[in-house]
Amino acid sequence: MTIGILEVNLVNARGLTKSDFLNKIDPYVLIQYRTQEHKSSIAKDQGSSPQWNEKFKFRVEFPGADKQPKLVLKIMDHDTFSSDDYIGQTTIYLKELLEQGVENGTAELHSKKYRVVGSSQNYCGEVQVAITFTPRVETQDYGQEFGGWKESQWY
Repeated sequence: MTIGILEVNLVNARGLTKSDFLNKIDPYVLIQYRTQEHKSSIAKDQGSSPQWNEKFKFRVEFPGADKQPKLVLKIMDHDTFSSDDYIGQTTIYLKELLEQGVENGTAELHSKKYRVVGSSQNYCGEVQVAITFTPRVETQDYGQEFGGWKESQWY
């Protein structure tokens, strides 16, 4: 099993469907990988074309329990006086990226636009994301590491 870091660069979104009839939307993104979740900043008053340029890191085990590892991005609209509105989501499947990272030492999905789909499977805009996977480098040391201490192999 390989353990590594998945770095997600949330760039921007375009054409997000408005859920508020009177106000501009204030979108943010919940990014989920298995049980890990990160929340982007709220793009206050940016409407349907927000800019984030934020990076998030996830700890990844590959191969893991799930046969098709995926990243889910849920786009939400922040509301001050009521619960936040769900705009839509996109799912990015990671198996090939993780396999390539294990094989080559790193792998990258360059900045790309992904379709955002609403709860009734309707098109709700697009979100632009770049992803990098870097396996943790195992040190070729003569000792084993235990909580910061190394046990010597000398006899």
